[in-house]
Order: sequence, then C-alpha cells, then structure tokens
Amino acid sequence: MKRKGVCYDVGRVMFGNNWRPTFDLNVIKREIEIIKNDLHCNSIRICGLDIDRLVTASEYVLKQGLEVWFSPEMWDKSQEETHEYIIKAAKAAEELRENHPDKNIIYSLGSELTLFMQGIVEGDNFMERMNNPTFWENIKAGKHNKPLNDFLSKANKSVREVFHGPLTYFSVPIETVEWASFDYVGVDFYQDMRIKDMYCKMVRGYLVYNKPVMIGEFGCCTYQGADKLGGNGFIIIIGMMADYLNPDKVLPKGITEMIKIPTRIDGHYIRDEGLQASEITEQLAELDAAGVEGTFVFTFISPNSPYNKNPRYDSDLVSYSLVKSYPEKETVNQIISQTAKQGKELLGVDIAPEILAKFIDDTGKHGETYPDMSWEPKKSFYAVADYYALKKNKEL
Repeated sequence: MKRKGVCYDVGRVMFGNNWRPTFDLNVIKREIEIIKNDLHCNSIRICGLDIDRLVTASEYVLKQGLEVWFSPEMWDKSQEETHEYIIKAAKAAEELRENHPDKNIIYSLGSELTLFMQGIVEGDNFMERMNNPTFWENIKAGKHNKPLNDFLSKANKSVREVFHGPLTYFSVPIETVEWASFDYVGVDFYQDMRIKDMYCKMVRGYLVYNKPVMIGEFGCCTYQGADKLGGNGFIIIIGMMADYLNPDKVLPKGITEMIKIPTRIDGHYIRDEGLQASEITEQLAELDAAGVEGTFVFTFISPNSPYNKNPRYDSDLVSYSLVKSYPEKETVNQIISQTAKQGKELLGVDIAPEILAKFIDDTGKHGETYPDMSWEPKKSFYAVADYYALKKNKEL
C-alpha cells in the first residue's frame, strides 16, 4: 500500500449543517502536522464545500511534503450547479498545482453523486432519495448508471480543460463507473455484516480496470455493534433521539430495523473504542492484502459530534473520527441550532433546544495528549498510527 491517508474535513455541508463549524488556521496547521508526524500519513484527502478552505488547508499539506487529494463536495444541488462548482474548484486546484509543481495534487470530481446530487435518482435531497420507494428497485436495475456516467464524462472533459493533474472520482459500490477517462479508480467502501465475508473479493473487483485503486472512505463508529452497520453506523443517532420524537412519528422501516441491531444497556448504546480500533486495522490489513494503491480512513475529526461522559448524550458514538472532540464555547449554539434544523428536515420533528443542550458537555475542554487541541485521540488513532508506521514510506 503506497498511499497511507486519512480524510480531513474542512467543512462538508449537509442540510445547512457545516461539519467543521469553525476554521481556525492555527488549529488546521497543527492538526495537519499531527497527521504527518504522529499518524504517519503521506496523503490527505481534503474534503469540504468552501473552495477557499480547501485551498488553504491543501497549501499547508503540500508545504508539509504530503500529497493532496483535493475533494470539493457540494451536495443536494442540480447537475448544472454541481458542474459549475466542480469547474470553479478545479481552477483553484490548478493554481495550487502551478504554485507547487514538484508536489502531488490529485483532483476528485466529487463523491457518491448518485446519493448526493440531484438528477441521477428521484429526490431533492439525500434522505428523499434514499427513502424513495423506487430507489432500490431502480438501483438494482442499474437505471442510475447511464445518467451518472453522462455527467462524469462531461465533468471530466470540462475539468481537464482547466486542471492538468491526475483525476479521480470517489464512487460508492452501487455505482458502475466508466473508469477509462480517469487516472485513479476511487471508491468509498465500508465493511458491514452483509458483506464481511465478501469484502476483500469485492475490493479486488476494482483491480480489473488496470488502474491504481484508492479507497476514499472506510471506517467504523465508536460503539458496540457499529461493525455490523458499517457506513450506516451514524443512523443510531436517531435511536438516541427516539425518546424525544413525536409519538406519532413513523420512521422508515429500514431505519427502524438498523437502530435495533446494536446492543443497548438501560436504553443507551455502549461506547467501544476498542472495537472501532480493531475494525479499522482489520480493514486496513484486508485492503492492503487486496492490492489497493492506498486508503483514506474516515475520518480524522468530527467537531460537530462532541464527546459526552453520559452515554445517552454521547454524539461521538456516531462519529467515525479518530479523535473525540470537546465542544468549543464558540460553536455550542451553532451545533444546537444546526442539529435542530436537521431534525426538522430529516425527521419532520421539532426537538427542543434544551434537549439538544444535554448532548453538550465539557465545553472548552482541551485534550491531555495534545493540550493545545480541543480533542483527545481515541484508541483508533493509535491503531492507525501503528499500522501506517509499520509500512515503509515510498516515494509518491
């Protein structure tokens, strides 16, 4: 495995919820240094919506001698808006590439567009698409692949006119992408109980394109049973909020079934950093053995899912991050208001701010390992660091 990486979120935005509420350049620089020196990464996938943030973070990654996978992501917009955004971001990435001609910058046209862009399948937003009664029927029939590849072909040609470095796209396993016009095959691929015995074989399937394969996302949440849900592990936040939902609110059957899978004690899910660590290292070994070019563990940090000592209100349980965040005083009200908005848009329920405030604990606390940071490494941080450290650096 040549490329040892991690996803680094500078501000993905879903339903108005910015996953990186504040962008402090001093913090960003410090975290990138930690990713290089202590996590032993040689590549970082920089993800987010704001192009200036993407450029600023990428600039420092390059100065640290690491490789940048420039991954702009604008979700739940039309194909026209998405295409325009991709071109604008590509121009910024090309300027960055020209300023650092001796460094590696790979540009991603997007990720999982069947799920996150309008116009491939029916629905104005992610939840509407996933919960549409015809979604899985159309996916099984492959009806999404032609419009997806039509868009990717158009975007590929447009990007290559303004960006002159290598290109990829980070797909999801339900998508059958025409990879001929890309330099790297990219796939976000989580292991779960449905495919555990087939995971390696499924990953090897991407090698048939005779291009280097990059795993753009994989990982595990931080509770017992998270390994069974894989990429759907975040869904238990709905189970955590179930007591506060309207009694007459009927959740989709799939969600109801998933939130019942993990173990609960006294009504709450069970934190398990050890499980997260072992699951990620197991997958790293499997991906390495499968012959992939590199991996990006999802994800380094999730500031809007803060840790809480009370397991009933520990939103870090649903986080895939390698560190547990403590809420910053400046972002508490923002996190509460954004979560309330998501509850309304995703579930159609009003959640009182005083309920959401219970998920906030240890405001302003800093870590012990890195006293200048408002987070503390989980066991998974050390597990990934140890695995990457065992792999000798190869020139990229």
